Amino acid sequence: MNFEHTQDRRMLADSLDRYIAEQYAFAERDRIASSEQGFSPAHWAQLAEIGAIGALFPEDVGGFGGSGFDVAVVFESLGRGLVVEPFLGALVVGRAIAHAGNHAQKEALAGIIDGSLVAALAHEEPDSHHEATRVAARAEREGDDWILSGAKAVVPLGDQAGLLLVSARTGGAVDEAQGISLFLVPADAAGLSRRGYGRIDGGRAAEVTLDAVRLPAGALLGGQGQGADILEHATGWGVLALCAEALGAMEVAKRDTLEYLRTRKQFGVPIGSFQALQHRMADLLLEVEQARSAVINAAAAIASERVAREKALSAAKYSIGRIGALVAEESIQLHGGIGMTWELPLPHYAKRLVMIDHQFGDEDHHLARYIALGRLAA
Repeated sequence: MNFEHTQDRRMLADSLDRYIAEQYAFAERDRIASSEQGFSPAHWAQLAEIGAIGALFPEDVGGFGGSGFDVAVVFESLGRGLVVEPFLGALVVGRAIAHAGNHAQKEALAGIIDGSLVAALAHEEPDSHHEATRVAARAEREGDDWILSGAKAVVPLGDQAGLLLVSARTGGAVDEAQGISLFLVPADAAGLSRRGYGRIDGGRAAEVTLDAVRLPAGALLGGQGQGADILEHATGWGVLALCAEALGAMEVAKRDTLEYLRTRKQFGVPIGSFQALQHRMADLLLEVEQARSAVINAAAAIASERVAREKALSAAKYSIGRIGALVAEESIQLHGGIGMTWELPLPHYAKRLVMIDHQFGDEDHHLARYIALGRLAA
């Protein structure tokens, strides 16, 4: 199998990498990540103009890419720069709309792709603990309208988004897959409140409260009670994106650690000449290559039938969670005391790797899910 990217993907990756290196260096990223907005509208518009958002979507909805490898290429570049702009929300919400939206709802995709509309997924709840079908928020019919009530937790850039994709239960028990519905909620909807805060790995998130939010019938995305399948489809793209982002971050941590081992001297020689450190670094390099293989496998399987697709995604997320933590720990330890200093980019990469493990299900969650999916395939 040929794993080389197409010329178009290589050109896009080169353009993204060049922009990030020249316009989004670590000092600029650090300023943006700690700002009140949590992202830069100016950089967001420039990245959209480069085509980084459009590459995430197929041509039939206004994009120019949309394959698993297109998504992987974009997010690997974003991971190398620790970019905090709302790409993940654009991908997941946009994919959900493209998959299940009607003609009127798909009109929002143009704004998502050109960067004029910031979108966010509001699905996780305070006690959901990675369980994708645990939804307590409720949606009740009142005439032709829907009335939403409940709370959503840790919504990335939820206080800055103009459009929220909200899950709410229209039937069934709290932890049942049946009965979950999805709604497109504008940020200015009456009864919607958002409390924003800074994230530990940079950027912002928000707690979202729905207090009898009234929505028209056209806000329902897909059929009533069909939200679980739509969510699985959309968040699958999000899992792939996070795995590729982590791979990009690992590559930078690996590169910087190798450079440090070559230049830091002890007893008059580079510490990279010490055999014990060479062995640790060799193990780390092998693990990063294993992570790359997992991302390639997930990108290739994203268009497969459900069980094969979800197994590949869970396998990749498990591998990324395990290897990401290892890269974070080993890179800091091989740097010694300087690896803990906040002025060095490395600790920020380490934090991002650890936090990626907790988005859309952590290492333990996806290992259990992979086993359960394997039983279904048996």
